[in-house]
Amino acid sequence: MSSGSTSDKLVQRHNLIVMFEHWGIALSGIVLLMSGIFQMPSAARYKITAIPGFWWSGEFFVTLKLHYIASVVFVGLVLFHLVYHLLLKEWSMVPQRGDVSESVKVLKTFITNEPEPPFGKYLPEQRLAYVAIAVPVLLLVVSGLIKTWKNLYAPDMDRTLLLWATWVHNVGFILFFMAFLGHIGALLIKPNRPMVRGMLTGKVSREYAEHRHPLWIQELEEKKE
Repeated sequence: MSSGSTSDKLVQRHNLIVMFEHWGIALSGIVLLMSGIFQMPSAARYKITAIPGFWWSGEFFVTLKLHYIASVVFVGLVLFHLVYHLLLKEWSMVPQRGDVSESVKVLKTFITNEPEPPFGKYLPEQRLAYVAIAVPVLLLVVSGLIKTWKNLYAPDMDRTLLLWATWVHNVGFILFFMAFLGHIGALLIKPNRPMVRGMLTGKVSREYAEHRHPLWIQELEEKKE
């Protein structure tokens, strides 16, 4: 295959800012999940504290401080993500009418090997996944801010409000964890694997882009004209 072949050419899919916010939210989210779990007596119970380098997992105030630090990064990047894309008026990740039915069609192609419908920069299931992650993030941020306010400034906060915030935070945690696993699991599906390269380097092969995102490539070509 020649060096100038379509499969060797790369297309810029994400810029450095998008990659930074994606990985920043992902890594701080993982730290939040771990530190949140470790605030329960699970670390000592399941001998996690015995793992070299994980002695801190059984120290409540250490994990609480780590949780606060990660939450500052997490919330800050979520707000940055919203402001950044609103200012640029980028709506490509917002779900559109018909995304559910189109996602079903895509899933069917994995079984039948039939060609996928032409799509833009994001597949319909990616837009639905965006909402699936955004909802628990919203629950976690709002309930987390209430719980933090109670811990720092309002120790006598209304117990009903605190109870609701705790329940919402726990539900948000479960939903976020499930969405995280779903996100990773989706990347293991063969047709989706080239997306990993896109989030690691910001670029995907033109062959892949033309195959799964022809409308996006068409849009890029029209901008060049």
